[in-house]
Formats: sequence, C-alpha cells, structure tokens
Amino acid sequence: MNLKMDPRFRGDDGRLAGRHYRREEMKKIAIITAEFNSEITSKLHEGALARLKELHVNEIDEFSVPGAVEIPLIAKLCAKSQNYAAIICLGAVVRGETTHYDYVCQQVSNGCQQVMMEFELPVIFGVLTTENEAQAFDRVGGAHGHKGRDAADAAVAMAKLVAASFHPL
Repeated sequence: MNLKMDPRFRGDDGRLAGRHYRREEMKKIAIITAEFNSEITSKLHEGALARLKELHVNEIDEFSVPGAVEIPLIAKLCAKSQNYAAIICLGAVVRGETTHYDYVCQQVSNGCQQVMMEFELPVIFGVLTTENEAQAFDRVGGAHGHKGRDAADAAVAMAKLVAASFHPL
C-alpha cells in the first residue's frame, strides 16, 4: 500500500497527515506505566498521553503497575481482550550496584516482545534502560527528546500500518 497516495492518510488540507496517520479515529490505545521510578515514569506517561491527544486518539485506557517486570502481564491481558489497536509500555529501569538491572531489563523486554508476536498487536517498548537517573531525565524532555511522546508516535503509526496493510477497510 502506498501511504502517500492513499487519501485516508491525508489531512483536511490534502497534505500528508503527520507521519502518515489516518484522519479517522482508531480503536483504543492502552498505556501501561510502571510506578517504580515514578519521577521519571510519570513524565513518560504525561508525554505519551499528551501526544496521543495531539494525534486525536481519544480512547485511551491507562493502567498502572508496581514495576517494569509487571508490565508484560497487563500487556498480555490487554492484548487478549482484543479492545486495543496498540499497547504502550512505559517504565524506567536504572542500573544499580547489582545484576538485578540486567534481569529486569531482559524480563520486561522479552515479555513485551512475546505479547506482540503472540497477538500480532503493536506493543511499544517505551521502557527506559539507563545507566543513571541523569540519562533517564535526558529522555523525558531533556537532551535526548521525549521517549513517551516517541512511544505514542510509534503506537499510532504501527496501529495504522497494521490496520491498513493487514486488516483493510
């Protein structure tokens, strides 16, 4: 499918809508946010939510989990419900003095990937994995952009691509 030629991906002015989004609204999007490192994850969540609203995604379900390791279970339950066009997973894992960091990163990454592949549904990995808090804050509106907003862009883009390419109107 050529997104540039498809009128569903053009805005009211005839120009391509940002990142090839369709004008129509989509199914709901879920945001799952880990509470651990809340000073960082709350900023990820706020950025993703604001960006989704800018993209005219009005049906958003929000879920809060204790930590990053719990994200894949809620992602799987969301996927299983078949109510969502995409799932955004947000968290922050900051390296400490033990190997716990490595296990957490691997578990949440693998878990989200398994859900995406099993349910053929975009599961966006917006979990920061950083060496320190400064790197994390750089990624929530600092020197390295805003990864919450980026996750929202990826969720909408992937949901539209899957719907247009594999579930045509």
